Amino acid sequence: MVKITFMGAGSTVFAKNVLGDCMNSEALRDCEIALYDIDAERLQESKLMLDAINANVNQNRADIKCYLGVENRKDALRGARFVVNAIQVGGYDPCTIIDFEIPKKYGLRQTIADTLGIGGIMRALRTIPVLEDFARDMEEVCPDAWFLNYTNPMSMLTGYMLRYTGIKTVGLCHSVQVCSQTLLNDLGMQDKLEGRRELIAGINHMGWLLNITDKDGNDLYPEIRRRAAQKNASEKHHDMVRYEYIKRLGYYCTESSEHNAEYNPFFIKSKYPELIEKFNIPLDEYPRRCVNQIADWKHQKEELTANPHLTHERSKEYASYIMEAMVTNQPYKIGGNVLNNGLISNLPDEACVEVPCMVDNSGVRPTYVGRLPLQLAAMNMTHINVHLLTIEAAVTKKREAIYQAAMLEPHTAAELSLDDITSMVDELIEAHGDYLPAYH
Repeated sequence: MVKITFMGAGSTVFAKNVLGDCMNSEALRDCEIALYDIDAERLQESKLMLDAINANVNQNRADIKCYLGVENRKDALRGARFVVNAIQVGGYDPCTIIDFEIPKKYGLRQTIADTLGIGGIMRALRTIPVLEDFARDMEEVCPDAWFLNYTNPMSMLTGYMLRYTGIKTVGLCHSVQVCSQTLLNDLGMQDKLEGRRELIAGINHMGWLLNITDKDGNDLYPEIRRRAAQKNASEKHHDMVRYEYIKRLGYYCTESSEHNAEYNPFFIKSKYPELIEKFNIPLDEYPRRCVNQIADWKHQKEELTANPHLTHERSKEYASYIMEAMVTNQPYKIGGNVLNNGLISNLPDEACVEVPCMVDNSGVRPTYVGRLPLQLAAMNMTHINVHLLTIEAAVTKKREAIYQAAMLEPHTAAELSLDDITSMVDELIEAHGDYLPAYH
């Protein structure tokens, strides 16, 4: 029996997608599912939901157990073949609030703050120590398990696991699967979806749609570029930042415009506040989503936890397909986050990159991409600099490395002085308190 451990199982909706997917796979139906969380109420809610799905779509073939708190973590992990990570250390309150409100005092505005920016740096610094504990436990009780990481900041966390632990790890994101489909739908090119071929590579949330052809091999980029420029010039819409990327850099990227608006020095600028309106940038978007999700959960909880007829159809999330491929040895292609090691030849070997990977019973096998167009590699490097310095700070506990990560973060550097960056980092460290280890 395959054992699947879900870390952060209180993420009820996401647990439904990943574990409901597993119960829809013939190869995984007879599995043991270990639900782990530090929140007893949310853990029980997820258990009630998954018990209903198990009964309604899986004839109760899965064995679902709960494990609460650090003292039960090893038992949750013991003997696991797959460990899915979906934790959020510190949650919305207090940590996300801190990540937005303190930078705002210094004039630094953000949209999502979970991948890059000062918010992404702080989120990594409070999450890596928890992943270190997970890794130590896994090395003891399930050393051959695959760690499927969904938690952001993806590149920093996955890069840490791959460089500083012995755990087999791949980082997984939702944006690769829907990148070209979203683009073609929004540009009115739905007729080109079927049979299209594409190559996406780069880093998480800034993977590049390097080429895309229709079923007959015709290059779709000339028409994409024409329509994207026309749409940005004629109407206000939700994806203006990425369409501007197409205009200025020549290529579309994987993650949304609200994310990419804060990944560079181009759009959120106190000296040019009109750019916020021009590019339709939703400042403070993630806190707004959190508040809405907390309010909506009161209604959603009833549907998910008290509905005896609850079912689930398999989603596009990679996790169950990866497990299935490893169990059955039927190959499956993903966009995975892995160590570079020459895969993208003009990015550093120690960078965490997002490239096409084949999965079978031998594991995750990334494919060679070669050189990115120089401007795209340069954009990726502005992120990788921050990734590597943040990981360095987490490993060495040197406060100086946090300062340097923030100094080299594109949006932060464009808005703040060096003295303000240092003061802001010190204030953030103090505010996060016990969520961070001591830095010297």
